[in-house]
Amino acid sequence: MTRSKWTRRDVLRTVGGAVAAPYFVPSHVLGAPGRPGANDRVIIGLIGLGGRCRGVAQTCLGVPQVRIAAICDIFKPACDAFQAGDGKDQNWNAYTDFNEMYDRENLDGVMVMTTTHARAWVTILAMQAGIDTYIEKPMSLTIAEGRAMVDAARKYESVTQIGTQQRSMPINNWASDLVKNGAIGNVHTVLAPNFIGPERWNQDPAQPMPKGGDDKWWDIWSNQVEVRPYHTQIHKGWKRWWDYDSGGLSFGVTGWGTHSYDQVQRALGTDETGPVEVWLEEPVSVESAVNSDITPAADDTGVRYHRGASNKVGRRAKVSMKYANGTELRLHLDGNWGPGLGAIFVGENGKMEINRNKLASNPKELIESPDNPGPNLKPETQYHIENWIDCIKTRTRCTADIEYGQRSTTLCYLVNIAREIGRVGERLQWDPKMERFTNCDEANKLLSRQRRKGYELPS
Repeated sequence: MTRSKWTRRDVLRTVGGAVAAPYFVPSHVLGAPGRPGANDRVIIGLIGLGGRCRGVAQTCLGVPQVRIAAICDIFKPACDAFQAGDGKDQNWNAYTDFNEMYDRENLDGVMVMTTTHARAWVTILAMQAGIDTYIEKPMSLTIAEGRAMVDAARKYESVTQIGTQQRSMPINNWASDLVKNGAIGNVHTVLAPNFIGPERWNQDPAQPMPKGGDDKWWDIWSNQVEVRPYHTQIHKGWKRWWDYDSGGLSFGVTGWGTHSYDQVQRALGTDETGPVEVWLEEPVSVESAVNSDITPAADDTGVRYHRGASNKVGRRAKVSMKYANGTELRLHLDGNWGPGLGAIFVGENGKMEINRNKLASNPKELIESPDNPGPNLKPETQYHIENWIDCIKTRTRCTADIEYGQRSTTLCYLVNIAREIGRVGERLQWDPKMERFTNCDEANKLLSRQRRKGYELPS
């Protein structure tokens, strides 16, 4: 890529070493080469103006250290609607080409909230442009794609934050550290939900393009996937379909599963590794996410999420995994019992249930400690955005660094792969270092996908 305009970071990199400054003024206050200083506002752009972006934009407006300068969506009506709504009176520049936004705006960071199948492509191009990235979950469409994103982040020294915001919530981190540091003894079992997987798209008859849409736009929107005839169920319902996501709806593997499985990784202290065995416990079937024989307790930590699972039907099957230290992860829980966005940790000396912003334990005294920070005092995503902004300034790893996101997202795809292979009871051996199966070539074929010409990941 060529860029016709220098960014603030380009200028800082060039002149930073030549500017005289009193030796006693800390570099993080002045702004060292390639980063804004502690007193600077971080200038960002938003890419992908869907429902999630609206919530994030409103949260950003409550963070004084952030200034949104630009918004981008390849569908112009989405830009127009966003400017008329969330961006009203905000003076945000709007783009339908994110490369043009990268070129014209002096951005420190971008928040990538596109469709999942376009996310890696957009993100790596931002990294190559010297822009730090906040990446919604799931961060990638495949395990191999995620690894390419991590490699790019390290090469271009991009400060990255994956949108698994539980990692920035004080109460979740406090409880995670209790488990990791042995408060319930050695953890032998973890229980987490049995989330629903994606569906396959049937070639339904084409529908008319929406107002403002055309063949060129639909080609770009399709990105790495083959260009199918336009259908609103693809355009608006992409989270359902295997080609565009891998179960991105409520109580879906990559929708809620990224949060739940990330909570597992955080509390087990396995941020940069993963399980070594994966196996399917039962045949895959299409069924309800809830169990009608279960009546959850009123104080269940997941009560607020049970409604989100109540009307979900899809491909499910219990999957289990084992870590190198012997801890077994059982993805068995139905949608109307237990922590919809967390997990239950069972140790030698007790249990800890960690859900988003809510805890339970046995013995109860575990969570009654006076140092328990208690429920969130800010909007839940604000902690996460603030952490990203701080790390942009200090050039340190975020609480949900891209490597951590890769490992948690991998768990989601291991579930889908085990179900796709369908070998009930057979233990698939997974090498978390090489990110490959050592005893199943068929499973290895599902680690990546063929990308459409013109939408290959940047090298």
